[in-house]
Amino acid sequence: MTATATKLNYEIKDINLAPLGKQRIEWAGREMPVLRQIQERFAAEKPLAGIRLIACCHVTTETAHLAIALKNAGADALLIASNPLSTQDDVAACLVADYGIPVFAIKGEDNDTYHRHVEIALDHKPHLIIDDGSDVTATLVQHRQHQLKDIIGTTEETTTGIVRLLAMFKDGKLTFPAMNVNDADTKHFFDNRYGTGQSTLDGIIRATNILLAGKTMVVAGYGWCGKGVAMRARGLGANVIVTEIDPTKAIEAVMDGFRVMPMAQAASEGDIFVTVTGNKHVIRSEHFQAMKDGAIVCNSGHFDIEIDLKSLAEQSTEVKQVRNFTQQYFLNNGKSVVVLGEGRLVNLAAAEGHPSAVMDMSFANQALACEYLVKNKGILQPGLHSIPEELDKEIARLKLQAMGIKLDSLTSEQIEYINSWTSGT
Repeated sequence: MTATATKLNYEIKDINLAPLGKQRIEWAGREMPVLRQIQERFAAEKPLAGIRLIACCHVTTETAHLAIALKNAGADALLIASNPLSTQDDVAACLVADYGIPVFAIKGEDNDTYHRHVEIALDHKPHLIIDDGSDVTATLVQHRQHQLKDIIGTTEETTTGIVRLLAMFKDGKLTFPAMNVNDADTKHFFDNRYGTGQSTLDGIIRATNILLAGKTMVVAGYGWCGKGVAMRARGLGANVIVTEIDPTKAIEAVMDGFRVMPMAQAASEGDIFVTVTGNKHVIRSEHFQAMKDGAIVCNSGHFDIEIDLKSLAEQSTEVKQVRNFTQQYFLNNGKSVVVLGEGRLVNLAAAEGHPSAVMDMSFANQALACEYLVKNKGILQPGLHSIPEELDKEIARLKLQAMGIKLDSLTSEQIEYINSWTSGT
């Protein structure tokens, strides 16, 4: 449903969901002390005053706090969904009704609506882009070259998006700075590992209500997200198999106690399959044919192309909705495969995404990256830039402080020692 106010354009499901959204946003804020401190400073200093900003993110209770921080900073901010199934409609309603932030996001929106929202966002003529998968940036670079002169920079916090940005830069198309939020220590060490690990299993359990203990789970990819999923699955009693293409990551998985094998071999052994690679067709036609009857397949990578759903549909005689976000494909070989969340991010399609405590650090990185881009306008060269180490460390320090944890500090003797090359055996 489209709703339009006198001074604020937006497209959400139902503005009347706002009270529930506000209650849930406030609950999430209890676990986000770092971003709250940034919000307060931004409100006083207004570092983004006069900046038009668009954010393409999962519209969740945690994202709401980032959007509020950006508005506190003085930005003219607009929010769209980065995935058709990741929007929490009550949150979208609250941001519009209570905070005056234009939101274009509806849970379950079709691809045409999603791409139309991307165009609406670019019509905002942004100076800054917060991207999640780089769809907005790619659309800008391909079809809105006349707007490139106004871009100060973009931030990206997904592995998929970083891969796309690197390809753009290699092709000479990335003509402005991009902040690699994804690789900040306070992002990938925690968000990817602990956030994805917990929320992926939460999505699987909510969609299916199955017992994981005793099941064989196949995790495709052993990056930080894959490590988190494998670790949490083992913690719930699952037998975990890892598939990999990188020999170093494969050795790490073996030494972490997991079996490693090709997907062609794992396909016949797994009860549950989770893709977290950022690549396409990791599970495809020949794998579906080899799976056990009733095998469950889902994705926790950014886009829905990791599972080849087109080939699955082509070899199926019937598709049946058996639970919310759970479809059973009946194959022509007499077996069936269950797909969760239409192959989209299962942690957001069937659950609520990452816990607030971990998104506190990720979104602190996003907020500070925006401030950094504005402060260094005209100084940063086109291409990918890491979050400065001092900002990364400051986020970690604030998080520890909020948790009531103190650290040791170096003595003067220790400082002298580590700065000297003359001391030895």
